[in-house]
Amino acid sequence: MAARAKGRTSNAGSPRGGATRLPDLTAPVEDYLKAIYELERAGEPAATTDLAVQLGLTPASVTGMVRRLAEQGLLTHERYRGVRLTAKGRLGALRTLRRHRIIESYLVHALGYGWDEVHVEAERLEHAATDALIDRMALAIGEPTVDPHGAPIPSREGAVEEARYRALADLGTGTAATVMCVADEDPMLLRYLSDLALTPGCAVRVVERAPYGGPITIEVNRRRKLIGPALAERVLVRADRA
Repeated sequence: MAARAKGRTSNAGSPRGGATRLPDLTAPVEDYLKAIYELERAGEPAATTDLAVQLGLTPASVTGMVRRLAEQGLLTHERYRGVRLTAKGRLGALRTLRRHRIIESYLVHALGYGWDEVHVEAERLEHAATDALIDRMALAIGEPTVDPHGAPIPSREGAVEEARYRALADLGTGTAATVMCVADEDPMLLRYLSDLALTPGCAVRVVERAPYGGPITIEVNRRRKLIGPALAERVLVRADRA
């Protein structure tokens, strides 16, 4: 996933036609498509070097897999420029993201897991669960539109609305906002955000910013707290209108 929390870049809409029309993909292929989708949200092709870092693989192995995925019509690759998902590849990525985020939501809302416990479980289960099972899980918990961390859940047809949010670190002094989405990969980060009550849906206000990259004073639930700029980068917010 990119350095900032998921969901920051606007990327509304997606190919239609239904996830069930996409053939079964192997777990490694789904991981590649999902990683490319996350990197591509910045609006530029995903560099193979960045993809290697994202997946924890060597550049040589990534280059070989990219060639095979291009032959399958899942992506396009321009030398020295990177890769882009085709409509078919994007649909595969969104199908995997739907599975992942529905599983996270089900574990939290139906089974009582903490939001810091579900990412790894969903990573394991997203490749094994059928679309029919995912649909039943979604129905059982009221068809959520976002996962426990605030990321949008793609529809069965492969449509997703990626709203444009700002990082908390980008807000000026005195700006009030609502927390919309946070990064989900680091359990310790999520537990710390829970301790701060800095979770999706909460109101936050920037009270003061120390110079030279110093701590940021915020107000959450009428309590003032200090956070570092690196943490504030991982929290995406929607600024309130003045």
